[in-house]
Amino acid sequence: MDRNDPAYRGQSDYSPALLRLYDPLVLGPISRFVWRFPMEEHGHFYPEHIRPNHLDVGPGTGYFLEHSGLPDGSKVTILDPNANVLRYVKRRLRRLDVTAVEADVLKPLPMPGPFDSVGLSMVMHCLPGPMERKAIAIDNIARVMAPGGVLFGASVLGPSAPHTRLGRAFLWAFNRRGAFSNLDDTEAGLHEILGRWFHNVEIKTVGGIAVFVATN
Repeated sequence: MDRNDPAYRGQSDYSPALLRLYDPLVLGPISRFVWRFPMEEHGHFYPEHIRPNHLDVGPGTGYFLEHSGLPDGSKVTILDPNANVLRYVKRRLRRLDVTAVEADVLKPLPMPGPFDSVGLSMVMHCLPGPMERKAIAIDNIARVMAPGGVLFGASVLGPSAPHTRLGRAFLWAFNRRGAFSNLDDTEAGLHEILGRWFHNVEIKTVGGIAVFVATN
């Protein structure tokens, strides 16, 4: 990704070193104590909604895909603009049939689909705001989904969410760094941009994080 691209800062920190630390640090104490969203709750979300022929946008380390319950050999497509992420996840998910696509979800996606499920987990808060710009990602995803497919994920909300003092400190620090761009992100705003494409949208806020499922 070009360094001048508005989305560059949100993905640039994912070096091989950070990816090795991500599970024990970000999915552990940061998730539990900063965002008050225990990894166990997030982990149950994937097996509940994932389907064969799945697309994962911003797969992180592949932790949730690894524990999703997909049978060996299942077809999974992972999409991320960061080659470090794609290499790391492909190595981790050797038991699955993984296709890696280096692309930006804010641009038209280079594969036609259709996909039966799409994971968009902990991605939206990294995309450059405001919410209207982030809506482009939902548009691009919806265009490669099967008509009966399900889009599910989670995202850290901005100051409108019931963050603790610690959560707000992390929120402002990550936004100053450019790793996050979510100070305008609200549950209502997320519901609105999902509702442009999906008839059924369910969102609940757990700690400082919005968890969503969109179908039909």
